[in-house]
Amino acid sequence: MRQILFAAAFALVLSLVGTPVLIRILAKHGYGQMIRDDGPKAHHSKRGTPTMGGIAFILATLIAYGMTKAIVGSMPSASALLVLFLFTGMGLVGFLDDYIKIVKQRSLGLRAKAKMAGQLIVGIVFAVGSLNFADSSGTTPASTNLSFVRDFSWSLGPVLFVLWALFMILAMSNGVNLTDGLDGLATGASVMVFGAYTFIGIWEYGQTCGSANTAGPNCYQVSSPLDLAVVAAALMGACFGFLWWNTSPAKIFMGDTGSLALGGALAGLAICSHTEMLLAILGGLFVLITLSVVIQVTSFRTTGRRVFKMAPLQHHFELKGWSEVLIVVRFWIIQGLCVAVGLGLFYAGWVAS
Repeated sequence: MRQILFAAAFALVLSLVGTPVLIRILAKHGYGQMIRDDGPKAHHSKRGTPTMGGIAFILATLIAYGMTKAIVGSMPSASALLVLFLFTGMGLVGFLDDYIKIVKQRSLGLRAKAKMAGQLIVGIVFAVGSLNFADSSGTTPASTNLSFVRDFSWSLGPVLFVLWALFMILAMSNGVNLTDGLDGLATGASVMVFGAYTFIGIWEYGQTCGSANTAGPNCYQVSSPLDLAVVAAALMGACFGFLWWNTSPAKIFMGDTGSLALGGALAGLAICSHTEMLLAILGGLFVLITLSVVIQVTSFRTTGRRVFKMAPLQHHFELKGWSEVLIVVRFWIIQGLCVAVGLGLFYAGWVAS
């Protein structure tokens, strides 16, 4: 268990110390955020704030995980490396998007098709890889079976599983991207979900099938759950450190570099811990905000009317006169409740099995 403490502590310190260094580098080169003119007017004062802050917690997570493995003298697992690959790969796609925005001085970066192609390539490599690299017990990082708190009895098959994994990756990465509209909102919400996956990994490790103490119908057939907990703890610590600088008034934004990376990591942890559909509850705030955009677009295209003053949902409340800090804190409360419900269902699934 000391691996989890090491990973979280290293990532926290690296992110906390490294982010201001990144802020100075980005500010020196003029890598500031572009703000859309049609957005809330209160955001215009944020124009020029350093962006691409996701670089800080991506590097902090990777270094912290590597340091932890070196100190304890254990080899990285395939499950952990695949999640970190997805995390970093999606971050690279986001970085290209952010970089083009800055260089071209426009609010839109990569063209939609190019951005989607990058996400699909990274997602396919992860999905295919997760069905390979079986551990010593023959368990692969992912299963072709659908899962909620554990695998269901029916299998999607390899092809449908890859499509399902791609849907999860795209949905979560873009969901976090949509949530990243107010200072600290997406970062704080992500900390909570990564904390939940740290707990889930520890619990699954303690109830692993094949262990002398956990043989029975309620054990978990998951590959390297403890290492997944180490990755989740590193992500939690890195985001916590970044939040110090990202909270209102933000000194740096995570950009698409960070939001796509975080969404990818969440999807990867859900797939490899066999809690795929539970992620919709654990990450309930991301789902809620994504649905607000879907509802807004659908309503406007079908009826010509808008349900919200502006989408995503957080901007609706801004235009209603709520302060940015008030929205963020209340949305964090909603996210905290989602995590509590999700973990309650996870535990109930173990008790009932």
